[in-house]
Amino acid sequence: MSGISLALSFCLIFLFTISEASRCSIVGLPVVRNISELSQDNYGRGGLSHITVAGSLLHGMKELEVWLQTFSPGSRTPIHRHSCEEVFVVLKGTGTLYLASSSHEKFPGTPKEFPIYSNSTFLIPVNDAHQVGNTNEHEDLQMLVIISRPPAKVFIYDDWFMPHTAARLKFPYYWDEHCFEVPVKDEL
Repeated sequence: MSGISLALSFCLIFLFTISEASRCSIVGLPVVRNISELSQDNYGRGGLSHITVAGSLLHGMKELEVWLQTFSPGSRTPIHRHSCEEVFVVLKGTGTLYLASSSHEKFPGTPKEFPIYSNSTFLIPVNDAHQVGNTNEHEDLQMLVIISRPPAKVFIYDDWFMPHTAARLKFPYYWDEHCFEVPVKDEL
């Protein structure tokens, strides 16, 4: 192998290692980015497209995290709660917000239903069990989601009458897993 080939091979290995190591680093992150060029995934949940626009673990944010989520017709989040505030801005589509009326009792209880629609916004208080679903048969539901105090510890319920003590902890959540540096026993 010639000196030039060896040097080129070394540079490629070095650049590959840097790009892999810096996947979750803000070093070299452009100030202005095109959302359509950001990575998206469904994390094994059919009907979901999730993009972390600005994330705690992915981009070094400490006080908030911003996602762009798109739900295909009929898809929804699991019933869940988390120890952070959450703000939704509906960009397009229609759906339903289910918000537990008794989240601070032994179990969430029967949720209240709220229609959501383009240009609407709604807030989820800390630890209130909720679910968001696309109830439109013909159009995607797309929302900008902002959470406080990331990364969020998410507790997932099988139904609205599952006791809080039986809810399953998912931490780090799916889109934070690849950047989480401390090994965590996943209880899900």
